[in-house]
Amino acid sequence: MSQANDLVIDAALVKSLISTQFPQWADLPIEQVISGGTDNVIYRLGTDMAVRLPRAEWAVGQVEKEQKWLPKLAALLPIPIHAPIAFGAPTEGYPRHWSVYRWLEGENATVRQVEDHNHAANALAQFVTAMQRIDTDGGPPQGAHNSGRGEPLAKRDAAVRAAIVTLQGIVEAHAATAVWEAALQAPVWQGKPVWIHGDLHPGNLLIEEGRLSAVIDFGTLGVGDPACDLMVAWTFLAAQGRERFRAALPIDDAAWLRGSGWALSFGLIALAYYLETNLVLAEISRRTINEVLADYKNGLL
Repeated sequence: MSQANDLVIDAALVKSLISTQFPQWADLPIEQVISGGTDNVIYRLGTDMAVRLPRAEWAVGQVEKEQKWLPKLAALLPIPIHAPIAFGAPTEGYPRHWSVYRWLEGENATVRQVEDHNHAANALAQFVTAMQRIDTDGGPPQGAHNSGRGEPLAKRDAAVRAAIVTLQGIVEAHAATAVWEAALQAPVWQGKPVWIHGDLHPGNLLIEEGRLSAVIDFGTLGVGDPACDLMVAWTFLAAQGRERFRAALPIDDAAWLRGSGWALSFGLIALAYYLETNLVLAEISRRTINEVLADYKNGLL
């Protein structure tokens, strides 16, 4: 979705930034990567790098956070992530920090469907488990920088109920409200906050040769309730994959219920916001809501 304070970020600007700050890459070809994401503009640099530049002011803080933490996390995770390799400085033409990353092979999961659902469920469970085991000392707590991902679900109550009202006639309001209220009643997380990606959905997953190959876009990275990352069970996995994913994780019923709440809140809030402005995110949101409500109707929540 276009924002009022978006900057014009075209190939000429990116080439100028690279030529000035990283002249060793000045002769490499630059090609924009089409994405349904809203926070950043991405250009492929040569064959094995990507330039990622915040599109709007509210995404600027993600750059330094990723620069600080992703190289540390990447070394401890079982699946590739887009750790940065260079830190771009603000200029008169582009007054924000930006990053260069290694290019990760694969197609976005919104474009290419996973063929091995069992592998995807296991890989995601291993990723989530590994994230939760990493030392969080100094890690950023939930807040505005990551849209409150990992905070107690109660803090999202007003936004979720407002989205349900907005989506009257588009989603099943009664069922959505019932699931949401059940998630709110689940015992809150009492343990130590853990690392969370915070935005695990098809737009932030890559598929190569039919298998999950990478996790990208850590703009909502932070430390908080581990149930937040369980949202991927409904944003991405189907029923069979959800069952395997849950079985592979050391979680209780309360965490699973909060995870469904996270998925539902993501789906409702995003669908209400992007309904007419971002078809990719709207479709991800619709699917997420439908998967959560299907589990509710089947007595799985």
